[in-house]
Amino acid sequence: MNRVSLNETHDPTRRSWVMSANTSDTDFPLQNLPFCVFKRRDTPHAFGIGVGIGEYIVDLRQLQALGLAELERLSLTPELSASDLNLLMAAGADASAALRRVLWELLSEGYSQAERIQSCLVPHSAAQLALPARIGDYTDFYASIDHATNVGKLFRPDNPLLPNYQWVPIAYHGRSSSIFVSGQDFHRPIGQCRQGEATPLLQPSQRMDFELEVGIFIGAENAPGSRIPIHQAESHVFGLCLLNDWSARDIQAWEYQPLGPFLGKNFATTISPWVVTLEALAPFRQAYNRPAQDPQPLPYLQHANGASSAAIDIHLEVLIQTARMRAAGLAPERLARTNFHYAYWTLAQMITHHSVNGCALKAGDLCGSGTMSGPALTQAGSLLELTHGGKHTLSLSSGECRTFLEDGDCVSLRGWCEGSGKRRIGFGSASATLLPAQPFS
Repeated sequence: MNRVSLNETHDPTRRSWVMSANTSDTDFPLQNLPFCVFKRRDTPHAFGIGVGIGEYIVDLRQLQALGLAELERLSLTPELSASDLNLLMAAGADASAALRRVLWELLSEGYSQAERIQSCLVPHSAAQLALPARIGDYTDFYASIDHATNVGKLFRPDNPLLPNYQWVPIAYHGRSSSIFVSGQDFHRPIGQCRQGEATPLLQPSQRMDFELEVGIFIGAENAPGSRIPIHQAESHVFGLCLLNDWSARDIQAWEYQPLGPFLGKNFATTISPWVVTLEALAPFRQAYNRPAQDPQPLPYLQHANGASSAAIDIHLEVLIQTARMRAAGLAPERLARTNFHYAYWTLAQMITHHSVNGCALKAGDLCGSGTMSGPALTQAGSLLELTHGGKHTLSLSSGECRTFLEDGDCVSLRGWCEGSGKRRIGFGSASATLLPAQPFS
């Protein structure tokens, strides 16, 4: 199984008996059904798996306890009783697709036992969300050629794109222990920085940045030493989320040569709590067209049946709300808007390349797409690009200016899919606030 075909669960006219799932602006209509891990706020209950529907979360552990025949036929008792999504992810794409179909049936308008299921609904406001999975490994790709070119121009104006970029999906391994769920704030990092030829100083970063990315959760595993062929790659992806790979640009600039990012990146990565399955995204697949003048991928990275649906149309935006804006009751302000379909490397190409050397991918592993920038400046997914490396300032409606982030700034990522004749689905948000650096002695 690779890309998902459209089926009845994608019917844009189908309504839910959960009325808030039928509004035009909800992120979580019946056609989405994203997964999360949560518990009821201010209770001793353990974390468990949930599914978003309108303004509610369906408690799957409680739903399973109802003994509904439709759910019992799936034989997913251990997976649905778990405290995270790892077991369900490992069960593979067929299992998660079967679960999606049953949940769609149970939550559809007219279901005969809807009244019994109502007791399993938890309002978002009453839920505490957690990381969706135990993340064993984290890999961050560099899949946007516009971002790579924009950044390259800052440091290598005459040769912005390195020669390997169009041949190989570039990535680095990050630190999974520093991945936080949306809403968990963090302190400004401290590290070595150097200005010119002066002696480096240990100090708080002065060039804090965000990176607007898409997160990719691995589902079905491959055995150590085995490779995932490109026609099977997407069957190893459980779903997608939003991801902000925060960056301390001044720490990174001093340390990254010759081995790449370290303290400039490993202090915090924020992801959204909702995982949208590839099946939910099926109506929004698009053709991927690599420019004819560019080198074509090596055979192992070529889509066997072409790339007619290898891209996904996901709208992405980043917003900022400063401390002054919050105090004045001002809403967050958009800094940039772009789209996941600008990715130069597809999901399947990234997963296939990740395993071509025999690397074993495990359920719950997380990959980042890399900063998703588009061809226009307003589509840049980082302040490094938006301010031309800090040479220009951004003016905010509050009267403030930014080149890089200041203490108290809250950055939020949002993502959604929409189109004519299709039901809008969303990813929620990934938000965090930058706190002052902790004292160092």
